[in-house]
Amino acid sequence: MTSARHCSIDLASTPYYHIVSRCAQSSFLCGEDPLTGKNFDHRKQWLVDHIKTLGEIFSIDVCAYSAMSNHYHLILHVDLAPTKQWTDREVIERWANLFPKSIAASAVAGQSLTPAQRNAIDLQVDTWRERLSDISWFMRCINEPLARLANQEDGCTGRFWEGRFKSQALLDEGALFTCMAYVDLNPIRAGICQTLEDSDFTSIQARIEAYQQNQKNKHQEKSLDTTDQYPNQPSQLLPFDAYLRQEPSQTTLPMNFTDYLTLVEWTGQAIRDDKKGAIPAHITPILQRLDIDQAQWLVSVKYFHSRFYRMIGKLSCLQQACRHMGQSWLKGLGAVKALYVDPVK
Repeated sequence: MTSARHCSIDLASTPYYHIVSRCAQSSFLCGEDPLTGKNFDHRKQWLVDHIKTLGEIFSIDVCAYSAMSNHYHLILHVDLAPTKQWTDREVIERWANLFPKSIAASAVAGQSLTPAQRNAIDLQVDTWRERLSDISWFMRCINEPLARLANQEDGCTGRFWEGRFKSQALLDEGALFTCMAYVDLNPIRAGICQTLEDSDFTSIQARIEAYQQNQKNKHQEKSLDTTDQYPNQPSQLLPFDAYLRQEPSQTTLPMNFTDYLTLVEWTGQAIRDDKKGAIPAHITPILQRLDIDQAQWLVSVKYFHSRFYRMIGKLSCLQQACRHMGQSWLKGLGAVKALYVDPVK
């Protein structure tokens, strides 16, 4: 039985969530439909465009994404702090950007409003503020427009998405980066491409392209000191820690990007070639910092979605989250115990 959304998204336990949304009846969001021969690659750009737009409007950061043939993955970070600092005017403007035919849009456009309409806005602004940090509303604002566009293109009506999106809570850094590697490596696992650079419409490709461009800029302007700055990370993605040391108040992913790239590149090669050799020495320290069992890393990344369920993290994190949500049992504990070197800590 499907669980209530509040049982799977609990910001008191973690702000990080892995989201999966799948098309209904074997419909194709992107890629080529083997039955009809039609190609829907252009729809990947629809998805990426919506992700970028909503990331600027919502108080929700995008950590990773990948668009597959009939589903897509997101890893989101909910940041409640900015919503408390937004003025009512800022909230109204953001809501107007989401819904250009709403009463909020009329107010932003300077249209004459009746006293009843102005009162309605005053009553709604706090609700809008809450929704702008709500994952369910974030997903609604992606899936509804994409469904309308796809149905219009296909000349049909009806359900485009399979149902509610699925979410997994990522309770610690080990869970976060294991899941990020899983999402970033989806095209390689599926045999769509061979390298991260060729993983079109994924977050890792966007990060690599930005990184390479920044390296090129530094080579051309050797006098420019950009060692710990942010320019080599895409603006629509939550940055890695090493590039924002000059802005300690900024939320970042708790790892150096070059370490993450090294880890994911090796993992992609191992998965692609089905190698079973020992993990290289330069990868070992990264996994040790995450308390990840080296022998379980590859299998966990390769089969993440089928091995783990509603929450992923060290055993102590899972127990704490379950107590907070009033649960006494959780599926997938065996996989969690195997993934971590010492899940009790």
